[in-house]
Amino acid sequence: MYKQLIISSTANILFSPVEYLKGVGPLRGDMLKKELGIFTFKDILEYYPFRHVDKTRVDKIGSLNPDTEYAQVAGRLIHVDLIGEKRSKRLVAYLQDDTGEIELVWFQGIHWAEKLLTVGHNYLVFGKVGFFMNQVQINHPEIELYNAEKADGKKFLEPIYSSTEKLKARGLNGRAFAKLTYALLQQLSPKDLPENLPDKIIKQYRFVSRWDAFCSIHFPASEEMYTHAIRRLKFEELFFAQIRLGFIRSTRHRFSKGWEFNKVGDLFNTFYNTYLPFELTNAQKRVLKEIRKDTGTGKQMNRLLQGDVGSGKTIVALLSMLIAADNIRPSDRQGFQSVIMAPTEILAQQHYNTIAALVKDLPVCVKLLTGSSVSKQRKEILKACEDGSLTILIGTHAVIEDKVQFKNLGFAVIDEQHKFGVAQRARLWNKNSLPPHILVMTATPIPRTLALTAYGDLDYSVIDELPPGRQPIATVHRFESKRPMVMDFIRDEIKKGRQAYIVYPLIEESAKMDYENLMKGFEEVKSFFPEPKYWISMVHGKQPAAQKDTNMQRFVKGDTNIMVSTTVIEVGVNVPNASIMVIESAEKFGLSQLHQLRGRVGRGSEKSFCILLTGNKISKDARERLKILCATNDGFKVAEKDLELRGPGDIEGTKQSGLLNFKLASIVNDRVMLEIAKNEASEIVNNDPDLIRAENLPVKTYLQIQKDKTVWSKIS
Repeated sequence: MYKQLIISSTANILFSPVEYLKGVGPLRGDMLKKELGIFTFKDILEYYPFRHVDKTRVDKIGSLNPDTEYAQVAGRLIHVDLIGEKRSKRLVAYLQDDTGEIELVWFQGIHWAEKLLTVGHNYLVFGKVGFFMNQVQINHPEIELYNAEKADGKKFLEPIYSSTEKLKARGLNGRAFAKLTYALLQQLSPKDLPENLPDKIIKQYRFVSRWDAFCSIHFPASEEMYTHAIRRLKFEELFFAQIRLGFIRSTRHRFSKGWEFNKVGDLFNTFYNTYLPFELTNAQKRVLKEIRKDTGTGKQMNRLLQGDVGSGKTIVALLSMLIAADNIRPSDRQGFQSVIMAPTEILAQQHYNTIAALVKDLPVCVKLLTGSSVSKQRKEILKACEDGSLTILIGTHAVIEDKVQFKNLGFAVIDEQHKFGVAQRARLWNKNSLPPHILVMTATPIPRTLALTAYGDLDYSVIDELPPGRQPIATVHRFESKRPMVMDFIRDEIKKGRQAYIVYPLIEESAKMDYENLMKGFEEVKSFFPEPKYWISMVHGKQPAAQKDTNMQRFVKGDTNIMVSTTVIEVGVNVPNASIMVIESAEKFGLSQLHQLRGRVGRGSEKSFCILLTGNKISKDARERLKILCATNDGFKVAEKDLELRGPGDIEGTKQSGLLNFKLASIVNDRVMLEIAKNEASEIVNNDPDLIRAENLPVKTYLQIQKDKTVWSKIS
């Protein structure tokens, strides 16, 4: 026989197992753990209602009208009737007060309702109001016997909780959750929910107490009380996320040792003064100074470099790696080595071609290592890594294999980092006695609010201007019916010596359909551009690497006029002569991916175009996405809109972070509050990094209590 455990009210009562809460027990406890991840009293307290219904007043039946959504009425039951047969069977009852009568209807649960209803008795009824043949009615109402105590309604708004079918089968529906939460709050007292914010913040922003916030988010006396409660608890979520990220960053700045690059030497200066192909933008210079400052402190750098497509991140990475090569560890005669890790062979090859060409006249050894590298090549590269003669290694995840041993790795660049898992990135840290400096690069614009949360433990740099001479890309939306005109336009551009991409979508669930669509598209393009007058390359994911590379290189060299492709060219392909990007079935792409694809053109000095081709009928959401893309070339504006449309959970690479799992706060809707939380947290972390001041004791105590209860993973 299960015996209910009575728990004394202690500081840790909230971490008591959920099965010890009255009304739960072992069977329901197991179900709550499996279905909703509710393990403790605290989890019950933080399982918030998704809405409330107002049963604090009793309406008059005569006051109900078609604009009334929900209502609670009281009256005498004057008639009950069972109408229809089989599937059309329904129970109809009439309730009357001194202003009118209302029809109550049950299509299901008829047997239960019949037993509950007695003509002549008074009832309290709640439900969604409807009108049928001018008769006010409520279908499947909540109903209970009425007495004088209920004349003024309930003392609080009634919470509605979501549940699951399995929990409902165990008697844990939304109403049962309300009973559990109410029972828990009856067992707790304000001292079980002590303040965790500094008194200064509570007073400055007029937050309600933590106890009042939890009581009022579940059982508010009014909508105003609910608003105060949710405001306090949202801030708490955002504030402690920023505090934790701030301490990760602060701890690294204070304690994590890194290689000290204390000079800018001959390699950097010779390249900068003699071989740099263009003047750096002010944004590039600013970022380079930030990296230079970080790497000169003797602490390990962990920096996120964000820049739109074509903003010049690669040249900043190269200059940083030359600084590494200019600095020599006292025990060595050679400078520090660097590595660039890219997510695909195409992108790795692109980086290699670009960097090898730029430093070809300098005493800098650059090698490429991918899964396709042949055995002899691989052995030579591994030897050069180990003896220190290799300066820069560029590759895919092959560079983190155990066989790759560096003599003196000092700088690591991770490109498009969201394509790598945390464990893969972490293996770079073990390639030297001290971890190398880490520069995380992304061409996927990250909205500021997302950067503050998902990447808040990294220092943050932005290249927010394009190199001079770049023209904005003209983006237009065209329906399928205009295809011949689009093809004529491509023909005119090819006559001027330009090249074009035509990209087809990937539907991961159907690789066969993808291939068929691509082949069909390829044949259609050939019908518009017949050989030998025009030459077309085709690239897709199912091709062997060698064939893919050959087809890509033909386009890069200008041997073909058009590249028909799937999204394998989304990142990293650099063909300055390509001036047209046609995206087929553009309505099937997300905003971020459309922007990435658009970034494949506009890399030369000629005017470039992006044409979004869609079916003649598209959804409202798709139309909104295409409208945004046509309106701006700014990747950061595109990213902000993407965040608004999709929410943070869908943004690529953020699900793994674990930092966006807020129960109440939204980084889209609560941006102002996020900024305030960030500023308040930064002030505490910067001025009191060990939390020894008396005013910050509530923060320290709360973090200590939560320490073993929260899984917190670093991003980089």
